[in-house]
Amino acid sequence: MAAPQAPAPQDMPPMPSMMPMLVVMIMILGLYMIDGQDHLIGGLLDYVFGIFDFGGQYPVATLMLVGAIMVTLSTILRSFTTDMISQTKNQQIMNAFNQELRQARLDNNLYKVKKLTEMQPAMMAKNMEASSQMMKMMPYTMIIIIPIFLWIRYFVDVTVQAAGTLIIHVPWAEVSLLSNVWFFPAWILVYTLVSIPLGQVISRLIRAYKFKKRLKELESTEEVEVA
Repeated sequence: MAAPQAPAPQDMPPMPSMMPMLVVMIMILGLYMIDGQDHLIGGLLDYVFGIFDFGGQYPVATLMLVGAIMVTLSTILRSFTTDMISQTKNQQIMNAFNQELRQARLDNNLYKVKKLTEMQPAMMAKNMEASSQMMKMMPYTMIIIIPIFLWIRYFVDVTVQAAGTLIIHVPWAEVSLLSNVWFFPAWILVYTLVSIPLGQVISRLIRAYKFKKRLKELESTEEVEVA
């Protein structure tokens, strides 16, 4: 039996539009150019976020607090503008499909490989549709992320530097928040260490809440049908 043919290019689903990513890049570039070395935007935002700077005396606490606020707002925004239940369902289906395809190839089950390969474009289309929805939301989340990020830049460059608290202590060394670590300023790494884990926790909590709410709706529907 001949080896199964890969799907023809015309059968492949279209790639998601890169326009949202382009918009985001233009937004970032434009705002950074406006902000410049004088921190024009960051200085204006200091009137709003200055309540979190503690006079520059506790820079790590400020970075953690503002990072938590930014992640919470952006995660909540994404949760209300995307169908998290459908996304999770598509991920589970795609994972199961890929597992079946891998197992069929290991078993040299050419018939099953052929059938699954024929289904692959439709599966990829669903996956790319979910990715496209996430990309469409990027400009909106960036409306929250970029201004706060510019304020943090102002906070470190101006407030913390004026307070003389740029040096933070870690178990193995003393590090300046403006020193480069792996090509990034240390303050970006401090912010990242807070934002990524916290974002995952908040996202999982919101997803669990939505699943619980959806299950209650299904149970209510079944009770009505039985009655």
